[in-house]
Amino acid sequence: MTTAVPAGPAVPDSALADSVLARLTEVYPAAGDPFRAQEMVAYMKGVAPFLGIRTPERRALSRTVLDGTPRPDEADCAAVALRCFALPEREYHYFAVDYLRRHVKRCSSGFLPVALRLVTTESWWDTVDHLAAHVVGGLVAADPALAARMDEWIEDDDLWVARTALLHQLTFKGGTDTERLFAYCLRRAGDTDFFLRKAIGWSLREYAKTGPDEVRAFVEENRDRLAPLSVREALKHL
Repeated sequence: MTTAVPAGPAVPDSALADSVLARLTEVYPAAGDPFRAQEMVAYMKGVAPFLGIRTPERRALSRTVLDGTPRPDEADCAAVALRCFALPEREYHYFAVDYLRRHVKRCSSGFLPVALRLVTTESWWDTVDHLAAHVVGGLVAADPALAARMDEWIEDDDLWVARTALLHQLTFKGGTDTERLFAYCLRRAGDTDFFLRKAIGWSLREYAKTGPDEVRAFVEENRDRLAPLSVREALKHL
């Protein structure tokens, strides 16, 4: 099954996004390093071009870009994120993810199609994992009815959509729906893809900080169904 990705959620009109993007596309390129950019492209397996800005420097530049800007509403968040992801260089995508992490509580459940668009744009772990845990997870935490959408995403043929479903409860701790978590792990346990097997183990390992006995019992009961990588990750700190 493949989740229908919106043909392209319309980019809302946003004076705030106009201002942010104008600043961003002036400040970021000026700080780029072509040699470092080549190293970053190689490290990220060529998923996207880079400007060559290290994370600490990039976040300092982001603070400069956002200095004095007002708090966004949901339309502003969508406009900033979609416009950033339409730019080729990966640092703009990172800016969008950081921006959404900061302001996800200002977004309603109606933001989920935008999040899906971002998850399926130049998909790789460096953006997908943060979107899963901090944006999609934040939306589901605020509106538990969205868990039904995660039930659809876990079935998706796109491994990054399914990985997002596996990881969306990563920060939920005691609020984790363990029945859903364990069901998702078993649903994708037969997949041979490294990123799905790793996500199964990671989601279990993170919940093990809250419910170690539950995770240990689940792994022991289903060891023959889980990949060795998933088992190792799940029990890493137990």
